[in-house]
Amino acid sequence: METKVIASTKAQNNFGQVIDSVVQNRTRYIVKRRNVSQAIIMSLADFNQLLANSSERQKMSDMIGELAPVYSLGETIGSSVEDEAEVQD
Repeated sequence: METKVIASTKAQNNFGQVIDSVVQNRTRYIVKRRNVSQAIIMSLADFNQLLANSSERQKMSDMIGELAPVYSLGETIGSSVEDEAEVQD
């Protein structure tokens, strides 16, 4: 089982190939949009196995925690703390 990162546009343009890879090769894809991890594509078999196995569930939870974007209330998505500081000055 392999995990790959793919841009959302590339995933969209090659969706059939991505799904084939997911189903046939059990590849998992982390989908990035604007260079931020947004979603994961995995096979239904892997998903069911994940739900049934507590250690796998924890691994996935940890991966999501590491990759998940962190947003603050009122923050424009894609902006940084430095960008906001400049606006407030």
